[in-house]
Amino acid sequence: MYPEPTRCVPAERAVTAYQPTPLPPAVVHPAPVVPVQMGTVPAVASVVLPDGRIVTGYAIDAVRPEPVAAKPAVSRAAVNVALGGVGFLAVCGGLLLLTSFIAALTAFVTQLIILAAVIFGGWIAVQILGSSGHQGGTTVNIRRAVFKRNHFHG
Repeated sequence: MYPEPTRCVPAERAVTAYQPTPLPPAVVHPAPVVPVQMGTVPAVASVVLPDGRIVTGYAIDAVRPEPVAAKPAVSRAAVNVALGGVGFLAVCGGLLLLTSFIAALTAFVTQLIILAAVIFGGWIAVQILGSSGHQGGTTVNIRRAVFKRNHFHG
C-alpha cells in the first residue's frame, strides 16, 4: 500500500574553509596631552594611566540612576474606596433616572387608556342617544299586566 522507502545518497558538496588573515602589528603613536582648564569639561578628554599610557576619548556624563517612583500621598485602598463610591453614586443616579422614566411611561400609557375609554364611551353614547331621528330596531308593545294571587296573568 505504501511505497518502499528509498535511500538517497547526499551529493557531495565542496567545502570552503576561510582562515582569518592576521593584522600586521600596529604602530602606536602616543596621543598629545591636551591641557585641561579647570571648571570646564572639554569635548575630548585624555587620561594618563598609572603605567604611563594615555587614553583619549569623549567625555561621558555619569550614569544617573532612574528616579524612584514617589509614594503617593493617598493610599491605593483609599483611592479604590473613593472610586467605588463615585461608581455607586453613578449607578444610583442611573437607577433613579430609570425609575423616573418607567413612572413617566406608566403615566403616559394610563392617559392613553383613559383617552381611548373616553372616545369609545362617547361613540357608544352617540350610537344610543343619537338614534332619535331614525326608527329602527325592535318594537315592544307594553300591556297592562295583571297580578292575581301573586301570579302573573298577561
